[in-house]
Amino acid sequence: MEHYYTNQPGADSKEQTFTFELRGREFRFITDRGVFSKNRIDFGSVLLIEAMEIKDGMDVLDVGCGYGPIGMAAATLSPSGNVLMVDVNERAVSLANRNISLNAIQNAQAIVSDRLTAVPSDRKFDVILTNPPIRAGKQVVHGIFEDAVHYLVPGGSLWIVIQKKQGAPSALAKLQGLYSEVREVAKKKGYSVFQAIKS
Repeated sequence: MEHYYTNQPGADSKEQTFTFELRGREFRFITDRGVFSKNRIDFGSVLLIEAMEIKDGMDVLDVGCGYGPIGMAAATLSPSGNVLMVDVNERAVSLANRNISLNAIQNAQAIVSDRLTAVPSDRKFDVILTNPPIRAGKQVVHGIFEDAVHYLVPGGSLWIVIQKKQGAPSALAKLQGLYSEVREVAKKKGYSVFQAIKS
């Protein structure tokens, strides 16, 4: 079984659409085979979207954006800011850009990037969001935490959602070694949302 953390999914395309309410707004999503959680928005992403604190004017980076729900919700919370969404999966990025257009979102775009390699090194964000690709392995997930430090403004924060059984304790320890303050903002059904604040 090929997982979604791949540049070009081999699964035959079979698109579908569904609607889903996030932060009081209804969104329409086109999804496809070969992308994460194609039938509905997964519980972890919804928990992260409900917990994340984004004020208007903030610039946001969504790492591992899939077909776009987290970044698109962030874009609607910060209409005068900008949201950059990245994913290694080309099919997911194509879907995310189509979903941005479908929902008439003007301040977001998705690009193909392995972790943060395609993000300009001088670009800084107020908030970085990730529902990390657990199946890609701890090295990739912890690498995202390390990369994020360099892309945050002072006082900016990384928000992540992770399941206890999929490495939340080791993720928390890693975050505490990299960031000045780490808070568990939400906890539900074995999932935790952490906010890691850069000093």
